[in-house]
Amino acid sequence: MKITGAIFDIDGTLIDSMMFWDIFWQRLGVHYRNDPAFRPDGKTEKAIRTLPLKEAMYLLHEACGIGENGEALLKTANEMCAAFYANDVQMKPGALEFLAHCKKQGIKMCVASATARPLQEIVMNKFGLDVYFPRIFSCSEIGIGKEFPDVFIAAHEYLGTPKESTWIFEDSITALETARKAGYQTVGIYDPHNFNLDRMPDFSTAYIAEGESLARLIPEI
Repeated sequence: MKITGAIFDIDGTLIDSMMFWDIFWQRLGVHYRNDPAFRPDGKTEKAIRTLPLKEAMYLLHEACGIGENGEALLKTANEMCAAFYANDVQMKPGALEFLAHCKKQGIKMCVASATARPLQEIVMNKFGLDVYFPRIFSCSEIGIGKEFPDVFIAAHEYLGTPKESTWIFEDSITALETARKAGYQTVGIYDPHNFNLDRMPDFSTAYIAEGESLARLIPEI
């Protein structure tokens, strides 16, 4: 694997956080509907999980009638997310080891995530990731989610590395498909809480399967 630049997602890729959605739906259901089994329909949930949080919460309110309005729901979601990231989130196995190896090899790295910047910064501070990532990009600041390549293009322009050796690391089939169509090499990362896991290898130049970690790639770089 020839890698000069690496663009990393955070949730489900570097940190073990995707179970948050199960917790989130349960808590919202209890709070707003007295129903711990609440969950949006599959199409709505998939859309929500690829959008910046503000747009996601406005969509949730519109589609399911949860919360007084989108802004109120966003406030609740931000509070829940901040507590979860600060207290519960852990790094995925092998992720720190892999980042340290990439840094040692002189690979330029940054983050491109749908996660809001304040939540990304909680993770950066908690695990000392700023030594690997001098710059983070958020879809909310770019203004569009990962169904479009804009956040990857912005991150790549910052890195300034050749496109053919710039790799994008993702756990989302939507993001992987976008990145591949935009001409990037991709590393798909299995996460049991994600969608369409059977299709992940189809859009992955390299694939981290169930039971594996990013550390598996170290001998190849």
